[in-house]
Amino acid sequence: MFIGEYQHTVDDKGRLAIPSKFRKDLSKGAVVTRGLDSCLFVFTMDEWKVLAAKLANLPMSQSNSRAFARLMLAGAMDVGLDSQGRVMLPEYLRQYAKLGRETVIAGLYSRLEIWDRKAWEKYKTKTEGNSNGIAEKMGELGI
Repeated sequence: MFIGEYQHTVDDKGRLAIPSKFRKDLSKGAVVTRGLDSCLFVFTMDEWKVLAAKLANLPMSQSNSRAFARLMLAGAMDVGLDSQGRVMLPEYLRQYAKLGRETVIAGLYSRLEIWDRKAWEKYKTKTEGNSNGIAEKMGELGI
């Protein structure tokens, strides 16, 4: 289970250190792909296989299904941890998420999200300001 918020930096070669508490879960490999809200998603291989199977079974006749599958699958890259617990983030994914040097890695149970630090702060401030409205919507979903 991934939870928490961690600040890390991307080095000049595009490597990002993964928080030590998550490294064991990612030691068998991981997949990084385009996420939503201009961030990157990181999945364990097991979680990725479940998601990829669901995406592969979406109806090809629906344009939204095709678009979402393309976003997630075509943007995906297998990554492994190096001896210092870092992953190499491909340039095209760093550009997609507009990652600068300073990042935030957020744990969201079954995945990690990688954000540019300033974008994360802006998103978090906006979301915290609307927490009551969000809570009401979640109540409608039974949460």
